[in-house]
Amino acid sequence: MDDTQIHELIENLVAEEHALYDRVGEGGLNADEHNRLESLRVSLDQCWDLLRQRRALRESGQDPDSAQARDPEIVERYEQ
Repeated sequence: MDDTQIHELIENLVAEEHALYDRVGEGGLNADEHNRLESLRVSLDQCWDLLRQRRALRESGQDPDSAQARDPEIVERYEQ
């Protein structure tokens, strides 16, 4: 997946996330929607991490295509 594809995926995930947040204001979410919202948050964190990896590899003269999406357990432990 190249940077453009990752950005497109991020845009799609953010659109879905916003749609769910809009539903919160309209009366709330059911359990499945809450779970999906959490899944979206984790997926977004993974996508942003992947972009950062690709940039770091590119800047250090390495192949950005060697970047790999990290497991949610790893990405979610990062400090903000």
